[in-house]
Amino acid sequence: MSENNIGVGSAVIDAIDAKQSREEVARILEKRLAALAALPEDVPAAEKAKLLLDIAEGELELTQNEAAWEHAREAFDLAIDNEAWQLAAEAADLLYRTEQPSSIIALANGIWLAVAFPVDPEVSYTLLSHFVDETPPDSDGAAVAAMLAHYLAELRAPEDQYENITFLTNNLVGQVAQRHGKVKSQPELELWIERLQLGDEQLLLKRMAKILDVISEGQWWYDRDALRAKLPQ
Repeated sequence: MSENNIGVGSAVIDAIDAKQSREEVARILEKRLAALAALPEDVPAAEKAKLLLDIAEGELELTQNEAAWEHAREAFDLAIDNEAWQLAAEAADLLYRTEQPSSIIALANGIWLAVAFPVDPEVSYTLLSHFVDETPPDSDGAAVAAMLAHYLAELRAPEDQYENITFLTNNLVGQVAQRHGKVKSQPELELWIERLQLGDEQLLLKRMAKILDVISEGQWWYDRDALRAKLPQ
């Protein structure tokens, strides 16, 4: 059998696998939608929000992006109302990935929560990475986001996850430094961090706050002053 025939056969198998996978996702989604409809009124908010996010994830995989947005937004609002900050940040990530008109605003809302509240640093890394992806190569904002992701990882990562998450955030900083300042060595990286004043955590937070005010277009989906009052001391 020729290599070309093997290639064609492999492509057919891949297509069959993809179809079967899509059908399986559709079956799971149908079951989850039925489970949502059957939820009692007194179901815990976190349980309902998680189910909504699972549904939205399935819809996104099936390219039902508008439906995914609606379910993820419901999960987001439910999480905010019940002070489930981690779930709200995860919902914002999913909302961003639906690529709807307000996805960037969703990202801004999610980043604010992920920075303000002690959520899983992998979630804050994911959201800030999305922001980096949206920025041009010479963006100082990308540098701020990357360094903030690393700072949050160092501050919040549990011991058993510290090495993995800081590896990711170090790579993100390195990638941004390379594209922003053509940085190729550790000494150059240190100079780049100093030049952009990225080593001051409090300054990073202030700069990120200003960036979020711009990209959110003033469309905050919660009362930030009220949430600040709930911040852990």
